[in-house]
Amino acid sequence: MSDYRMDDRSAVVEPSKPRLLEILGPGLVTGASDDDPSGIATYSQAGAQFGYIASWTLIFTYPLMVAVQMISARIGRTTGRGLAGSMVRCYPRWVGVSITVPLLVANVINLGADLGAMGDAAHLLLNGNALIYVAAFGVICVLLQVLLKYKRYVAVLKWLSLALLSYIATLFVVHVDWLNFTRGLLLPTFKGDPNYWSMIVAIFGTTISPYLFFWQASEEAEDLKEKPREERLVKHPQEAKRANMRITLDTLIGMAASNIVALAIITTTAATLNSAGATNIESSVDAAKAIEPLAGSFAKIIFATGIIGTGLLAVPVLAGSGAYAVGEAARWKVGLSREPSEAKAFYATVGLATAVGMLLNFTPIAPMKALFWSAVINGIVAVPVMVILMLIATNRKVMKQFVIGAWLKVFGWLSCVAMFAAVIGMAVTAFF
Repeated sequence: MSDYRMDDRSAVVEPSKPRLLEILGPGLVTGASDDDPSGIATYSQAGAQFGYIASWTLIFTYPLMVAVQMISARIGRTTGRGLAGSMVRCYPRWVGVSITVPLLVANVINLGADLGAMGDAAHLLLNGNALIYVAAFGVICVLLQVLLKYKRYVAVLKWLSLALLSYIATLFVVHVDWLNFTRGLLLPTFKGDPNYWSMIVAIFGTTISPYLFFWQASEEAEDLKEKPREERLVKHPQEAKRANMRITLDTLIGMAASNIVALAIITTTAATLNSAGATNIESSVDAAKAIEPLAGSFAKIIFATGIIGTGLLAVPVLAGSGAYAVGEAARWKVGLSREPSEAKAFYATVGLATAVGMLLNFTPIAPMKALFWSAVINGIVAVPVMVILMLIATNRKVMKQFVIGAWLKVFGWLSCVAMFAAVIGMAVTAFF
């Protein structure tokens, strides 16, 4: 954020005009990390199996994910605490534990699958041993969080979000049926095929995921520690207008980037794989391999490169959000802005989560099967987390005069209903 023109907080201050790159922060990184290799696999499967007709979900979910992420960010900025930190101050400790522990388990499975996809993508591009690449990427992700100063680490995450552009680039090397694309995007399709509804549920679970709530709230709280002229809004309400405008813009752009990239992936695989009848896609790397004979080696290279870039962004976010959640629930000292010696348990959780996820790739456990159970856990955890999120955001004892307004309440509760419906859909399609 840009500096105030006067340092005396008691004086009337006028903020200088912020630059866009300074505004974009937790919202952009959160949105970019949503398109992790596991998410890429989901969107690739959607495009390969059903063509363009699943695209409408990305318009439908956009206002819902914007609302829930904006609420998460406002809780962090207003209270100076992450979501789990606010949760344990409002509810019994068992509530926080029952939510944060499953969240950490799901995150570990997810980041393990992401590391596996990154290793396979590196093998596709460079040959060599995929498991060695998995171990190398795991070590790099931990070192980024432990060794880099917070400001520099945030800058690295912002630059890594540019990896998403690779999926936009693929649209320029494939032939898109723009009429069917427009129809699929603007006209929701309802089919009796249970596999189709399983895919819709998977897209919902990928775009609206609990780890994103915890990450964005915690990073808003972290930013306050790095910006001495800013304080939590309950203590300095005069900062509210500017802070909420920044959060709104950051979240709108971050979530738009996430869904635009998801749309590009569905469109690319619909235009190539579905059109050629190649519908059996198990992972993001399978998609990259299958695209090559249809769209050329350039499409394969940028698709596989995107898997590595988004993985380097998503794996630290998955490990970090889990560590924030568990650490805040346990009332440890937490934060990437702290030195490792100040927050030993927090950094140990980051390292352990990444190590366990990495080691999953050395076991006989099938990554896609593990991801299914990760999605189940996330789906079960998401609904109570979102309900608690809404209750905190409308609680005047916590938020003071900054309880969320009418439109955020409407879309926030709609998000809860939509996610609950997705969980029911997931249960129905899994067992019937």
